[in-house]
Amino acid sequence: MEEKKVTWLELFYDLVYVAAIATTTHVLIHVEDGVIHAEYIFKFFIMMIPIWGAWTGQTVFINRFGKDFVHQRLFMIMQMFFVLIMTSSLSVDFDTYYLPFLVGYIGLRILTVTQYIVVSRYETGPKQKVALYFGKYFWIGIIIGSSSIFFDSWIRYFVFFLGIFVDILLPIIGRKYVVNAPINIGHLLERFGLLTIILFGESIISTIVVLQPEKGDWESIAYSAIAFVVIIAMWWQYFDNIDKKVDKSIKTAGQSIIYGHLIIFPTLSMIAASINMVYSYELNYFFMIGFVFISVILYFLATTIVFHLYRYKHHRLKIFHLGLFTTLLLTMLIIDFIFVVPKLILMAQLAIFFIVYAKVTTT
Repeated sequence: MEEKKVTWLELFYDLVYVAAIATTTHVLIHVEDGVIHAEYIFKFFIMMIPIWGAWTGQTVFINRFGKDFVHQRLFMIMQMFFVLIMTSSLSVDFDTYYLPFLVGYIGLRILTVTQYIVVSRYETGPKQKVALYFGKYFWIGIIIGSSSIFFDSWIRYFVFFLGIFVDILLPIIGRKYVVNAPINIGHLLERFGLLTIILFGESIISTIVVLQPEKGDWESIAYSAIAFVVIIAMWWQYFDNIDKKVDKSIKTAGQSIIYGHLIIFPTLSMIAASINMVYSYELNYFFMIGFVFISVILYFLATTIVFHLYRYKHHRLKIFHLGLFTTLLLTMLIIDFIFVVPKLILMAQLAIFFIVYAKVTTT
């Protein structure tokens, strides 16, 4: 497949999502009575899933149809303004800012769908069919999501997410169209990798928050050093797989990469929040263990699935490897539920797991 390079405008486009990701991750860091109440976890996903959806929708469009035309540049620049509107509305007091948030998200989706309509006029063959399909049916999700403004309380969010669910489902329903106009796997992985770097940045920030060398706090220094090892091991595993283990010539719809990152992105934010909270807050012990391991297990499963399907056949992992990783995680989890382990030991366990995960999956 022809190489497709990421443009400077795409990188600039990612930049406006930095504040959105940082604000959304910060929503998790609201500890009361030793736990994060369900309200904040709910709000975190309310914010994170639309961010993933808006960014992914434009990224997939550019992957198939992106050319350095002036009108496409203008569409992306207009989208960046709506991202700013959406980002300014992200808050723990989310209900108060719901209307501008909705305007930002719906504006992004309308611009993406409009681009499909535009390209359908000059594309031919399978690509035209894909553009016509999305240009026609993505309006369903937009209309449903927009109608959430007429409701209150939990019904509002149910209707809004129903619209997002339709957007998520449409590429699967229309798979007969999208497989005939395959994704450029190299470009898609590079784009997701670039946003993943931003999410890794949140973990770096959490580590900096904990680190207190000026006070001579050797425990915080040791904890931060171990947390940094965790981040490096995760980075190593993710990007070495992209660079060396994935067959970018595969012609496919790329749906496991796209939907796999719907799990990878939130769990990276959860791991970033965990690095901060485990050290800086008095968490209920069992809540802490559960939150940390749920985040790690989901991240591990999502990255395993995403990369396994696109690996060169001779690099694909065996059931034995899955059993090794699962056994290691479950053993640590059981030990931590039986014995109260210090924060340093908990972080060291994560470092051991991610070092093993990186070593096995990249060699």
